Amino acid sequence: MSNRYYAVCGILEIDGKILFVRHTYGQAKDRILIPGGYVKEGELPSDAVSREFSEETQVKAEAASVFAIQFRYEQWCVVFRMKYISGEPLSDGYENSEVLLLSPEEAIRRTDITNMSRAILKAYINNRDAVLDKGDYSSISLNAGEYEIFGV
Repeated sequence: MSNRYYAVCGILEIDGKILFVRHTYGQAKDRILIPGGYVKEGELPSDAVSREFSEETQVKAEAASVFAIQFRYEQWCVVFRMKYISGEPLSDGYENSEVLLLSPEEAIRRTDITNMSRAILKAYINNRDAVLDKGDYSSISLNAGEYEIFGV
């Protein structure tokens, strides 16, 4: 079951271009944005963003670092920098109608990009390396795979 209160999205660079999808529903209908979605119950956010990339674009990618976090009263969204693993970007034909690869500069000039994606890309252009890397902290009370920590 998905939880609409916890969301994730990711910046994935392939050959110098960022992966975008054209959304087919909701407030972002017909607009482009960086891929993402909701975290399922019992799922780590980094696993959720990898799953969303696979489902929406057929691309296998993993969360490499945290780039930003958006907080709203009713929801938070973690923005990850993603590491490309494999796959050819293709639309799922359901949640999105198109997959695009655009330079960050080209993307922010478009009128059909969501405001949040534009803000994220502007920050990315100015400082791509401002991230919280995945740490190697070992918990004494949790098993591997039950937790993650970024920035430590």
